[in-house]
Amino acid sequence: MPTEADTATARDYYDSAEADEFYSKIWGGEDIHIGIYEETGDIREASKETVDRMADLVGDLAGKRVLDIGAGYGGGARRLVSRHGAGHVTCLNISSVENARNRQLTAEAGLSARIEVIDGSFDDLPFGDGAFEVVWSQDAILHAPDRTAVLDEVARVIEPGGLFVFTDPMQADDLDDTSQLQPIYDRIHLPDLASFGFYREKLVARGFEPVAVEDLSRQLRNHYFRVQQELDARRGELAASDAFVDRMIAGLEHWVAGADEGRLAWGIMLYRKLG
Repeated sequence: MPTEADTATARDYYDSAEADEFYSKIWGGEDIHIGIYEETGDIREASKETVDRMADLVGDLAGKRVLDIGAGYGGGARRLVSRHGAGHVTCLNISSVENARNRQLTAEAGLSARIEVIDGSFDDLPFGDGAFEVVWSQDAILHAPDRTAVLDEVARVIEPGGLFVFTDPMQADDLDDTSQLQPIYDRIHLPDLASFGFYREKLVARGFEPVAVEDLSRQLRNHYFRVQQELDARRGELAASDAFVDRMIAGLEHWVAGADEGRLAWGIMLYRKLG
């Protein structure tokens, strides 16, 4: 089970001034998730494309109660409400700094009545059983010290027949040698990554059935490469030290290399809770 120390480590990182500046200015602004670069090279537009692709897979969101776990700055939630008609989105996120910006941006968009932002951890969701029709997550579960605890909570708060749609940076299925991914594991302070097979096995065991799985692994490479380019080109705009920027660029390069070697995976997964 995750410990208070695990939670504090993640919170301290995302609440730090350097990390907040990096994610808000470079990674995507309102959206800090992996983008789809089929129609654009712009990080922000590619991130919106991911939200739209996920929403299209879910289908009719009109009036639906949605929980976004690991919501970041809330760009996805605002797009779900303003563009896709979601009735109400609850954003659950561990970073108080990101949550404060989410509330501010949501208020500026005039959407505070339909989007709620809650400080909390996704392995201990403060909601009743079956409280949501859709649970949504973008590139967040990899950070969980115990991913099965997150899936237990997701299964609990989705109503029967409800949908779980998510993305996650993963390792490829059936890797014989994971040693070359060690720099990535070290970067996220965890022993491994999940995989398409891991999520299929664990979710089926928790009473879900797969509806659609889109393998978009090449987009992971595209995204980390674009963020790396953007960070290097705009380093002079950041208050962060050169040491921080150089460290981030080196970390991003590990993701690019892992993707080029076929060791990493990413995609959109949609599961339905049976019953």
